[in-house]
Amino acid sequence: MKAVIQRVSHCTVTVDREITGKIDKGFLILLGIEKDDDRNEAEKLASKIFGLRVFTDENDKMNLSLSDIDGSVLVVSNFTLCADCRHGKRPDFMNAARPETAKPLYEYFCGLMNGMGVRNVECGIFGADMKVELLNDGPVTIIIDSKDLADRKR
Repeated sequence: MKAVIQRVSHCTVTVDREITGKIDKGFLILLGIEKDDDRNEAEKLASKIFGLRVFTDENDKMNLSLSDIDGSVLVVSNFTLCADCRHGKRPDFMNAARPETAKPLYEYFCGLMNGMGVRNVECGIFGADMKVELLNDGPVTIIIDSKDLADRKR
């Protein structure tokens, strides 16, 4: 599972000219689900993102997490994060999970973020043609692959 996390001042996602998700200060999370991902990957990734200390404190140091700032998240499914661009000019998306696998994991991930105490969790519409508008704060953009994370202690 791969995530591109952008620290935002505000963000919206629109489908067919209708806003389907909107947040103020927090994270835009573009989430790519690969065919071998499972709930464990979602749990590791959600936990890591929830604890990221990338919001600035009173000394202008990146030292605060989502919970510290009472921040929100907007999660947008994005299978293109699973692209393999090593060969040729056309990306290969064969490693992306099929919709029947990816959609439940996407919804599970959104539920995990909500269950961790994020003030407001908004989600895009899985599989839709979405338009995302954001004001990247910093800019701060972080890429995390769940396969690079150690298993959580239970």
